[in-house]
Amino acid sequence: MAKTAEYKNAIRPNWCPGCGDFGIQMAIQEAASRRDIPFEKLALISGIGCSSRIGGYLYCYGAHTTHGRALPFAQGVKLANRDLEVVCCSGDGDAYAIGMGHTIHAIKRNINITYIVFDNHVYGLTKGQTSPRSSVGFVTNTTPHGNVETPLAVTAMAIAAGAGFVAQGYALHRAELVDLIVRGMEHKGFSFINVFTPCVTYNKYNTYDWFKENLPSLAAVEGYDASDKLQALTKLTETDGLVTGLIYEQESPSYEELSNLPEEPLARRAERMSEAEFTNLIQAFR
Repeated sequence: MAKTAEYKNAIRPNWCPGCGDFGIQMAIQEAASRRDIPFEKLALISGIGCSSRIGGYLYCYGAHTTHGRALPFAQGVKLANRDLEVVCCSGDGDAYAIGMGHTIHAIKRNINITYIVFDNHVYGLTKGQTSPRSSVGFVTNTTPHGNVETPLAVTAMAIAAGAGFVAQGYALHRAELVDLIVRGMEHKGFSFINVFTPCVTYNKYNTYDWFKENLPSLAAVEGYDASDKLQALTKLTETDGLVTGLIYEQESPSYEELSNLPEEPLARRAERMSEAEFTNLIQAFR
């Protein structure tokens, strides 16, 4: 079994010191180690944003794609090579703004991938503008008088859109987050995991202290049943979506199971280029 540290490559992350994204990266590494995923069987696809740099920091296959388009790429990778464990990572801007249409359709399509959203309630890479998850009253350079838009209720939205696995974690709650990612990987179908990750540079409202005071775990709720959709939506309404844990899970056939896909994945059917053909191709571009 590969150790957690072995999934980290030699590239040093350039996130700000104290960023919650470090915690999510370690949780993904630990989840991969716990499931004993071979390096060559793990594919990490990301979009654009601070969070989406993660694809360059893990020892596995990966692709750093365009803004809001990580999910279409990840679904294509999975359908072309169903033997891969595909994890897709986005920020809340990538997932819920320019990429919202893809998020909704990926949920309903139910391809067997794990989608982890790094939710810091702000655009970090572009220097602190409001995101679709920013709180009402949130002051930024683009909202100097405070944000007036209602933040998206993304976990309730995912359930309403038909997601069969909806969870929410916190970058600092390592053990719970690792367990959620493992369970998301084991779920047959699309797994949606929203993760709160404080931005220490541009979000001075949703801080580590703020999350400590406002983020209870569903594990402490007596009698909570994650298979009960009504109970899940009721709890999200009562808490304004501020909970962590497995919120809802219901198994249903995945896209791959329901589609008439060839038994042999496309990746295995690719034609191999001879050395002579490759050399001639390279020469043509000189």
